[in-house]
Amino acid sequence: MIGRMMRAVLFGMLMLAALPAAALESFQKSTLTVETASGGKFRFDVELALTPAQQAQGLMFRQTMADDAGMLFVYDRVQPASFWMKNTLIPLDMLFIAADGRIVNIHDRAVPQSLDSVNSAGPVKAILELNGGMSARLGIRPGDRVVHATFGPK
Repeated sequence: MIGRMMRAVLFGMLMLAALPAAALESFQKSTLTVETASGGKFRFDVELALTPAQQAQGLMFRQTMADDAGMLFVYDRVQPASFWMKNTLIPLDMLFIAADGRIVNIHDRAVPQSLDSVNSAGPVKAILELNGGMSARLGIRPGDRVVHATFGPK
């Protein structure tokens, strides 16, 4: 199943690379909060990647991102997830999130332009991408919670 998903994502990314900038996807905006076990609450303004085309594009071609910004990739169902950094120009932290909002695992500082797979440690409902190093700087760890409508009421 991961192989089939990866092929679909690869195809989408190849198609995106051939598109002019005017054809890039647009994203709905939302806010979420990450609550840490140590009591920290950190608010982020995020773009929502909901469709396969939006998820294939993600944060590709972006040169910068505000410290309090990110992108939340939301799946229709809980599933294993695998990402790569092709055409992504900024380092990112990837927070893999279970259906209840619990952070399953974090990949710190994914390398820009890398073709290496970054995988969830299990089935997830969503992935939150933040600027590289943000998780460590804020003390965000696996087991902490992401509060957003995607994960139901708190």
